[in-house]
Amino acid sequence: MNLDFTNRHVVVTGGTGALGAAVVDLLVAGGATCHVPAHRAPDPASRRERVHVAPGVDLTDEAKVTAFYESLPALWGSVHCAGAFDMSPIADTSLKAFCQMVDVNLITCFLCSREAVRKIRAARDPLGGRVVNVGSKPALVPVGGTIGYSAAKAAVHALTVNLSEELAAERIWVNAVVPSTMDTPANRKAMPKADFEKWPKLEEVAATIVFLASPQNGVTRGALVPVYGRS
Repeated sequence: MNLDFTNRHVVVTGGTGALGAAVVDLLVAGGATCHVPAHRAPDPASRRERVHVAPGVDLTDEAKVTAFYESLPALWGSVHCAGAFDMSPIADTSLKAFCQMVDVNLITCFLCSREAVRKIRAARDPLGGRVVNVGSKPALVPVGGTIGYSAAKAAVHALTVNLSEELAAERIWVNAVVPSTMDTPANRKAMPKADFEKWPKLEEVAATIVFLASPQNGVTRGALVPVYGRS
């Protein structure tokens, strides 16, 4: 199936990170123009056509998120890859660390989803629009020792399925992918004895995200899609 994003604008949060960058690559290959909110300005050497990086956007800051989305052209979709991971058992988890997991994983998803919905509605595309979130396997299959992270990602899952029902009549499909440990240099370094071949590859997870975000996804909504590979 050829995914066609020609003349469509898509936000990718976390678009300068490992998974987000893979999503941006596939979207651009499909004809999309990508808008990436970021803390810092990009290296001029990394700039490319149809990828617009907006520096100085703190995704936990409501005013900055609102201003970023309001500045965009008519919007088709929003993909939310921004997030962070923390591993600690509850007895060793401070309130500050717990709240940080909520901020970077859940609050960013909530604010960007809300502003994306407003912007997608304003575009009045007859096909609606798409929102794709990124959950996590430990929030569905508990492993222990990741209390703040797993709680925040479980809330992302709840946000996804509830928002899907709220927006169904408008054809704004909301879904989430649910990765296990992905094959990234950082994860290999952190877990050098793991079997890397079992981990889903970034390009594979990105391909699932981009399908869910595409006009060719005509019916799938409210899904928490496992992207586990063999792990």
